[in-house]
Amino acid sequence: MSKHRIFVNSNTYHGYTLDEAIDSIAKSGFDAIELTATKGWTEHVFPTMDFSELVRIKRKLKDANLEVIGMSGHANLMDHNRLPDFIDNMYLAHFFGSQFIVSSIGEAHLEDKEHLGEDDLVENIKSLIPILEETGLTLVLEVHGKDHGSGVIINSIVNKVSHGQVKIAYDTANALFYGNVNLVEDIEASMDNIAYMHIKDKAGERTEWNFPAIGKGLINFEEIFDLFDKHQNYVPMSIEIEFTDKGPKDFDEVETAVKDSYEYLKENNRL
Repeated sequence: MSKHRIFVNSNTYHGYTLDEAIDSIAKSGFDAIELTATKGWTEHVFPTMDFSELVRIKRKLKDANLEVIGMSGHANLMDHNRLPDFIDNMYLAHFFGSQFIVSSIGEAHLEDKEHLGEDDLVENIKSLIPILEETGLTLVLEVHGKDHGSGVIINSIVNKVSHGQVKIAYDTANALFYGNVNLVEDIEASMDNIAYMHIKDKAGERTEWNFPAIGKGLINFEEIFDLFDKHQNYVPMSIEIEFTDKGPKDFDEVETAVKDSYEYLKENNRL
């Protein structure tokens, strides 16, 4: 059995309700979740929701025995005007008892309105440190987008911030799709700062939007698990399935993909 905590990103259920996601994830056998609060894409939880609804969701998660490990709260960290929105997401993650808040450098699914040099970006991130310290959250910067598509690039930013609560969220499929990296080499080069993972498979051509169930694509996850085990870096791992650009054909396809991922990990002694 793996020493990694493995769970499901609710973004896997993009287009469906969080209630549906919670019920499905719990039924599949997982005991934890990454909530998604990505503006303009998957707003399963969001700071503008009624407090009573947020409380209801928190109770539902407890009843389903799903612990919140991380929250995707993506905002363009290069845009000073988006930092207040991200701060709201940080407090929202804290409300749900999350240990990690995940963000890409730029927007995940909105158009970036600002682009900064690395030094200015680092100062923006540093401005968030007092809230990280207040809430106990770790900010993990995701490998995501054409400008930040490798662990090496994110590692440079994290090293400049130089704070124990700012680390890397390594996304296996994004590193191929955006960064065109050698996964083993890129992970090795950034291993010391990787504190969180999106384990996402990749099928089809490199630039094709095709992210199937774990074990159904081209990524050698056993090699990646072994690499982390070798370094004794037992990071939490969030399963993210994004299907093709057409999306899943129906809810059954999503449930099957999550269950197939569970079975793959179980068969390989990772759960």
